[in-house]
Formats: sequence, C-alpha cells, structure tokens
Amino acid sequence: MKWTHAVLAVVGAAALWPAFGPAQGAAADDGRGGVHLLLNGAFDNRPGGLVDIDVQGVRGRGDVTVSSPVFPHRVTLAPYEHRAPAAERGHHARPAIAMSARPGSYPLTVRAGGRVVAEDKVEVGPPRRPRFTVTSPGEVMRPGERLWMAYDDLFPGETGTAFEARSPAFPAPVRLAHDSSGADWNNPRLFSGGLDLPASVKDGTYKVTLTGPGGREVDAKPLVVRAARPGDRDYVGRARGPAFFGTSPTSGPERARTHGHTVPVGGTVNVLWRDSSPDPGEESRLTATSPAFERPVPLKRDESKAGDGDLPRYYGPARIRHGLGEGSYPVTVVSHHGRVRKIGQLVVTAASSPSGVPGSALVTVVVCAGLAALLGLTGVALAKSRISGPAA
Repeated sequence: MKWTHAVLAVVGAAALWPAFGPAQGAAADDGRGGVHLLLNGAFDNRPGGLVDIDVQGVRGRGDVTVSSPVFPHRVTLAPYEHRAPAAERGHHARPAIAMSARPGSYPLTVRAGGRVVAEDKVEVGPPRRPRFTVTSPGEVMRPGERLWMAYDDLFPGETGTAFEARSPAFPAPVRLAHDSSGADWNNPRLFSGGLDLPASVKDGTYKVTLTGPGGREVDAKPLVVRAARPGDRDYVGRARGPAFFGTSPTSGPERARTHGHTVPVGGTVNVLWRDSSPDPGEESRLTATSPAFERPVPLKRDESKAGDGDLPRYYGPARIRHGLGEGSYPVTVVSHHGRVRKIGQLVVTAASSPSGVPGSALVTVVVCAGLAALLGLTGVALAKSRISGPAA
C-alpha cells in the first residue's frame, strides 16, 4: 500500500533568506504560506523501494535537495512546470531507499538554496523474501478468465530484468516485466504479466513455472482451473434448444420448433440454439451433431436486427445424409465446457421428387402404371389371337 504524506513548511521566505536573489538561490513561496512537501510512499517501504518526492512553492534557480539516512547520498530534485500558475511549479525525484537500511523511522529534510524549508519522516519496514504469485490460496480460475501473475524479488542480491511463466494451461510462455508507470512504480523489482486462459482449457490443476535468465527455474505454483457449473455463484448459462426451422423465405428462427419438425432425406434444416451468457470464447465453438447430418454443424451468432429482443441466438444449416432411413434422429449441442448437453429430436422423412411427391410414392405410382399397361397389352394380344384363330 502506498500513502501520500503532505507537509507544509510554515517558514516564510523573509525569515529564511533575506539576501537571496533569483540567481543566487531558491525561496519559499510565502504567497501560499510556505513550501508544500508531498511524499508518496512514505510508509510501508522496504529497502530498495522508491519514494516519490514532490516539492511545490519554491521559487528561484537554486538547487532543491533532499537528504535522509535512508538514501545513500543527497538527492537533487528536478524542476518541472506544467501549464499552471507559477505558484504550482515544483521539483520532483524518486530516489531508492538503500538496500542496507534497517527497519525504523528516519528523518527527511528538504533544502532550498542551502536552507531547510521542509521536514518529514520516512518509515522503512523489513526486507521480504522473493515471492511468486499466481492466484490467491484456494482461488479457482475459470476457462477464458484473465490471469495475472507477479514476481516480487525486492531483496538484497536479486538480479534479472525479465522473467517468464510457463504452464501446460498456457498457449505460450508469458513474459513478466516491470511497469515503471503502473500502480506498483515504487517497487522497481516487481515483475508482472498476464493472459486470458484458453476457453478450451480442461478442468484440472496445472503447474506454473517461473524461469529467470538462461531459463533457470526460479519457482513454481499450482493453478486450479474449473469451469462454472449450475449452482455455482458465477454460473450464468441459460441455454435453450436445439430447435429447428426450414430454409424457405417464409421460415426463420422465430418459427423454430423444438419438436415435430420434419425434413426429407437429402434436405437441409437449420439448427437453432439460444444462450443468454455463453462461456468466454464459446461463441466460436458451438456445434450441433447428429447421426442424421452429413457433418457437424457450426452454430454462428445471429447478428441481424431480427434477433433484437431475443436471447443471443446461434444457428447453422445441416444437410441430411442421403440413403438415410425414415425416423426420428437425435441432434446434440454441448456447451459450457460439457456442463450443458441438450438433445432434440428431428424427424426425417423419405426423399421428395422434383414434383413434390415422396420418392417411395413415386415408385409405387410408376410400378402400378407399368403393371396396368402390361395387363392392357396382354388383353389386346389375347383378343387378336381369338379373332385370327382357325375356323370352327
């Protein structure tokens, strides 16, 4: 935890340097009542940590310096000026506490033009052994969630400028680096990095290995991954389907039926699935399978305006295999990493002819017509035989 500590030096400019001019030294801004000293990181420090020092209200061109037993030497602050009134100009530095500093409270003194203009204290705690963090104890990660890892080795003798974390649960090694502009700027040896766990990672406990320069193993931690299930507080799946609708212009998702939809052999049917909150990354993996289909069917998100107001819906066309017998066939959709499995029944009928007459009926009609023609020809032949036969 970083704290900001502000101190107001109530010593007026006239009392400090009656003879200093702008070219000779710096003066306290008595127009604002004195010099403002802000220490960010004044508490909860460790040896090697940075302390942000900001001094405002000092005028002139003389050096502004800070000294404390926690710093190896006196620190000269750099002047800065933002687009603000002159009274808000300041001097700034981020010196590091000496690695040899012992726990305790130490004075800190600000000088401008050689005169003391502000004082404060810096608290220093004990050093802490290097620590690799993957998750909190007992924490379970979900597939598709963001995982952040950190390595804190602010400890005497530690080296290295970047580290890597590897795991069978990761698609590639993750680089851990220091971000000097991030929230942990005060720890120059805090290395962090993260990744989105693959949505397809299976439930289990995985080893996460931290490696340093040259691939040397530094530490290892367990990572528990388990997808949310019905009953878990973070389970949000509300899956419905599969349902079926035709491919004609008059059909559509709003006409889908979960039972009783028929499709002829060799025909095409659309498979519909609804889910208010798929697992992360699942939208690209939803698939419907059936022994009646020529191949598994990817279900794609319906992005049309017609889908507004409905649960997020996904559908895709399925081709019915040729040579399939008539009957009812299961259609299965598995989602939420196997926790949701729903099966619908699709009725397959005989193949249709171009005229719309079912194939088996067409065959019956053709056979009957053929038999009738054959019988007709036979009758004509018999009649002719009787007429042309020998006289009685």
